[in-house]
Amino acid sequence: MDGIETPTLIVWMAVLAAIVTVAAIALPFITQKGQSQRFKAVTDRRQELSRDQMSSLESKGSSIRQRKGQSRAELMKKILHALKIDQALGSKEIKESLSQAGYRGPNAIIGFAFARFALAGGLFALSFIVIAAWKDFPYPLQVKILIMGVAALIGFYLPKIIVTNSGQKRQVQLNAGFADALDLMVICVEGGLSVEGAFDRVTEEIADKSPLLAQEFGLTSAELAYLGDRHKAYTNFAERTGLPAIKSLSTTLMQSEKYGTPVGQALKVLYQERRQERMALAEKKGAALPAMLTVPMILFFLPPLFMVVIGPAAINIMNQ
Repeated sequence: MDGIETPTLIVWMAVLAAIVTVAAIALPFITQKGQSQRFKAVTDRRQELSRDQMSSLESKGSSIRQRKGQSRAELMKKILHALKIDQALGSKEIKESLSQAGYRGPNAIIGFAFARFALAGGLFALSFIVIAAWKDFPYPLQVKILIMGVAALIGFYLPKIIVTNSGQKRQVQLNAGFADALDLMVICVEGGLSVEGAFDRVTEEIADKSPLLAQEFGLTSAELAYLGDRHKAYTNFAERTGLPAIKSLSTTLMQSEKYGTPVGQALKVLYQERRQERMALAEKKGAALPAMLTVPMILFFLPPLFMVVIGPAAINIMNQ
């Protein structure tokens, strides 16, 4: 210590104190940063493991559900085969009706056929139990048989009615957004896109406004990309929807590719025809409006009008 001068010692102690002070101030931030990094790493790892676990559970659940669905379908198919009514599974008309209604699963036609015969038998059995439990049934045996037969017919045709109504509602929703989709398709094709690119672009643009039509355009785009026969993709597009307008679009695209006419020009002609049809439909509705207003005017407008016009005179006559 004798060799070190007092001012030098004071300077070194001041430097050491400064280093300790800086270390003391910076240590919590460094520790916090390290802890936050470790916490973030742990959180990321936990989320990754959770995603892996959820994906594995979803895959297991989907496989279990798929096996259950296949087992149920196989059971229904065996029952239909045992009843000698499995020939209904090969009906093209039923497949098209189910597809137009949105039922496109691999087991949709099996479930539809089974539902028809199951409901018919169930309602027949239910009506038989009700009539048998009704001790003082006031009608003869012929009426009982007629009631049970009508119940069976209702159960047999009820699934078909539901599918038909679903298909009609779906066609109304598809038709509501088809004009805009066709307009966008014309713009895309004239802008230089291919037919596949136009289908993809229209699918993206109308997804929020018309999701059903976007789904159909997306399926057609996928079929155009993966099917070897493009005409088959267009035919499937028309059969899935059942709309005359979409059938016209499919026919136009097929003829354009067959004869080599420009797709943009063909689509523009189709769009003009479609717009003329819409104008004609609007004019038809406008022309039918006076006839539709006749009954409401007679029931709701004329009686108050007569009361306002004739009422004061009638009151004056009664007061005299």
